[in-house]
Amino acid sequence: MFYLLVYDVVDDYIERRASWRAEHLALAQAAHARGELVMGGALADPADQALLLFRGDSPAVAERFVAKDPYVRNGLVKSWRVRPWTIVIGAPT
Repeated sequence: MFYLLVYDVVDDYIERRASWRAEHLALAQAAHARGELVMGGALADPADQALLLFRGDSPAVAERFVAKDPYVRNGLVKSWRVRPWTIVIGAPT
């Protein structure tokens, strides 16, 4: 199954993320290498959300990422949610 992790980020997210960006990206790269994180990125204009697509047996795959993410731990993420996502066209193999 696929799970979409949605982050709602603070207004000054772009300015504040520099201190934790390397740690966040390392966490994401490790999840991707394990086959858990399919893709992720931030929305622009406005930069108010980020979306990360996970593959796993349960939402726990995304929840584990959230628990370790420095953006969450350091207040860059105001709220987050995990939603099951049924891909109809273009599903990753």
